[in-house]
Amino acid sequence: MRVALNTTFAATRKEPLAAMLDRVYQAFPAAGLGEPTLRFAFSDAPLEGYVSSVERVLKRFPEMRRFLASNAVMPGLPEVRWLSSDQSDEPVPYATIQAIAAGVPRSFPFHNVSIHFHAPEFGDLAAGISQGWEAAVGVIVSDSWWVNGRQRSLSAVTIVEADASSKKLPAFPESVAAVFAACGKVKKTIQMPFTSVEPQTPPAAANSSGDAAGAVRAIVQDYRARLKEIVERAALPHDLPPASELRHESLGLRSGPMKPTLERVFKPMGYICRGESGTFTLRRRTPSNLTAQLYLDVGTWSRQVTAIFQVFGLGFKASVTIPVAARAGDAVQYPIGDAGRWREIVENLAALVTELDRTLVPKIEQATGPTPEWYQPEV
Repeated sequence: MRVALNTTFAATRKEPLAAMLDRVYQAFPAAGLGEPTLRFAFSDAPLEGYVSSVERVLKRFPEMRRFLASNAVMPGLPEVRWLSSDQSDEPVPYATIQAIAAGVPRSFPFHNVSIHFHAPEFGDLAAGISQGWEAAVGVIVSDSWWVNGRQRSLSAVTIVEADASSKKLPAFPESVAAVFAACGKVKKTIQMPFTSVEPQTPPAAANSSGDAAGAVRAIVQDYRARLKEIVERAALPHDLPPASELRHESLGLRSGPMKPTLERVFKPMGYICRGESGTFTLRRRTPSNLTAQLYLDVGTWSRQVTAIFQVFGLGFKASVTIPVAARAGDAVQYPIGDAGRWREIVENLAALVTELDRTLVPKIEQATGPTPEWYQPEV
């Protein structure tokens, strides 16, 4: 089976965009891959009143006009102008793209910039699979505007042929590994298998089409419909008030460090806790190689918690948003409050996750059968 591996590298705005491009571009011939195929997209802001970086580029590089396009993102909004390699089959010298990148963002404050380097060694998708992924195979450097400043990213998509009976995925070709080394530190890799998983249990355990994703959807829909009953069966240890009663709670309340409480409660359950900015991910591996995960948003935009229980396997993902209190009602977010309430929230979540581990996860395992040992949703 074919598996797309989406690898994200550490990227910083401290490194000029042109310098990052040079580092990636030069890695291809240095690895014996020759000069990479180059694709690009540079777009103006989708609103009026901003400097047109496209117009500035066209004045300096008139030959780029053949790559000009424009359209309105939504009806009633002004047209957005951009320069894209999709508009012409004629190649552009790398030196021109590098010179444009050297002007970002001062001379050319583009709203979005994307430069894509491709070589056949990164793999190609078979006909019939989404052309979007085919266009992404290779290394992509991007730079974009956001409310808190410019955002920079560096990622790569590779295609490998995997054996479901193997313990590990095949290693990258040495040339691809050399390009990765030049890209820098790997932050994470997401596996995206292009396959449908056949149930390995009797047909009654799956849907009529034998599609594991369809079977999992039916199970999840059933659990969502019976969530109140499942919460009652979990017997949450703390009767927290409805979120509506805490609407006017003092914003000065602080929970203190959150991770220690999560680790103390969930580690005995086999979950490993990883924290990022405003989020926590608690994850465990089942004997059949499924990944059970509790995703918590604890302050990306507010001092409230949102909890989602997920189960990942080859070809499917189950996702159920769960409450932190029996009387939470339809509220998805719940105020975190002080350290005492955070402890109660975590203990309530642990009781509900225990119930889902006991009932939901085995149902999914029965419907889908085991997942290959090498499969992980994200590493």
